[in-house]
Amino acid sequence: MVLAGGAAVGLGALCYYGLGMSNEIGAIEKAMIWPQYVKDRIHSTYMYFAGSVGLTALSAVAMSRNPAIMGLMMSGSWLAIGATFAAMIGAGMLVRSISYENSPVPKHLAWMFHAGVMGAVIAPLTLLGGPLMLRAAWYTAGIVGGLSTVAMCAPSEKFLSMGGPLAVGFGVVFASSLGSMFLPPTSAFGAGLYSVAVYGGLVLFSMFLLYDTQKVIKRAETHPLYGVQKYDPINACMGIYMDTLNIFMRLVMILANGGGNRRK
Repeated sequence: MVLAGGAAVGLGALCYYGLGMSNEIGAIEKAMIWPQYVKDRIHSTYMYFAGSVGLTALSAVAMSRNPAIMGLMMSGSWLAIGATFAAMIGAGMLVRSISYENSPVPKHLAWMFHAGVMGAVIAPLTLLGGPLMLRAAWYTAGIVGGLSTVAMCAPSEKFLSMGGPLAVGFGVVFASSLGSMFLPPTSAFGAGLYSVAVYGGLVLFSMFLLYDTQKVIKRAETHPLYGVQKYDPINACMGIYMDTLNIFMRLVMILANGGGNRRK
């Protein structure tokens, strides 16, 4: 309770700074003068984000009851790793490539397929138990809600300049994640890579969430109302969706390695 209260005070202070002490206005202040179509775009984007999270959870539960899928995902073979990466990248490219306006049915099918693939990736984590997964989900909701609030309160393009450093950080975390697959965490180097992949990844994707939240707002504000390509809320939500999944998976691993098994 003390930590939660401290976090709430800190969050309030950040919002107070963003709203009252900056020379630039934040998204919350700009929302007062947004046209209705901008509000509709942001609303639809977050509805698809919520739908993606829900579909992923359902897929993870369903896949956890499929011995063949679980066996493949937990085998650790090069085939399984390659197939997983190919499925994630391919599904992501597919859903982004289909027109939301001209091909709504294929677009939504691809969106559901992508969420299903991500559910299969998460499915092995269900073996850690429902209580731990639920606890990680609550922590994720708190982090995502808090960071989204900070992004909304901050000057409207404050975090959009972080693209370059975030890309470098992503490369480091990705390389550490690959290395930790093949080096035992009991070794000094393996433990270091694991820490970078998990704890560094948690910080990195939290920063990505700030960046992508303001990117959603910027895109909703600036996409031409009568442009050749209409606004695509499914594509717009993909960044915050993937950030949320990465935060959740790392919280599960952190809790499984001690945080979730400590006796009070």
